Amino acid sequence: MESTYDVHERRLAEAWDTLRSHFDNGDRLAPDSARLAFADPEFLLRRETRGIRFQLELLKPDMAQHAQGIDNTVVVFGSARFRSEADAHQTLVRARDGGDPTQIQAAERLVRNARYYEQARALAARITQWSLTQNRENKLFICTGGGPGIMEAANRGAHDAGGISVGLNIALPHEQTPNPYITPGLSFKFHYFALRKMHFIMRAKALVAFPGGFGTLDELFETLTLVQCRKAKPVPIVLYGSDYWRRLFHPEVLLEEGAISPEDLNLFTYVDGVDEAWEAIRGFYGL
Repeated sequence: MESTYDVHERRLAEAWDTLRSHFDNGDRLAPDSARLAFADPEFLLRRETRGIRFQLELLKPDMAQHAQGIDNTVVVFGSARFRSEADAHQTLVRARDGGDPTQIQAAERLVRNARYYEQARALAARITQWSLTQNRENKLFICTGGGPGIMEAANRGAHDAGGISVGLNIALPHEQTPNPYITPGLSFKFHYFALRKMHFIMRAKALVAFPGGFGTLDELFETLTLVQCRKAKPVPIVLYGSDYWRRLFHPEVLLEEGAISPEDLNLFTYVDGVDEAWEAIRGFYGL
């Protein structure tokens, strides 16, 4: 996309120089009616300008992804707490050396769930390798929440395969650091969960949900709701790890109670392997 402005234009540069001087001097940023409005954080952070901030969080990632040819994504959700097999085994060794039963139990659980990290990494690599041979309109890019765990694994798999991938991070009280495998220039940070989730859906051609916690459930059920209500186009929604999801999620109860329709059970599919997950996506689109 051709730029419509010059970031080094004098007035803009001078405005940011003024703000930098405040920061460097440790001065409190006080309201200043003479400051240019678009370079005035005190103004932009007011309650009344929230709508402007919404628009900025919508536009910035949208424009950057379009510029890099990212039209279609496979969104990968899952626990931020899972680790690679190598990291999990190192944690178990340290826990056993320490002798604390609670820490040993937690480390053994990490080892048990490390397979999901490795499988998310392998699936992302598979999708990326296929996409590297396709023209722009058929390419599928990995998109994650940008953090550790399953998110890191998926970005890592795309990186392993020589492709690019997106990370949509969120500013939290306990800072979530972007994982190092997101493509530079495609690592975005959001303040608003709503805008972040909108970006997950905007380009999604498929959703793969690995085992996860509240955040994974939130993102999964929002996608299910949008597709069910036809606010979003139908996409394959893949629940990876059938044992986990069948223990956690009982949609048959919703059907028995008349809370959903029989066809709603077709909105998602359970899988237990990389090949099965990729075939679920390919089969949906006839790739």
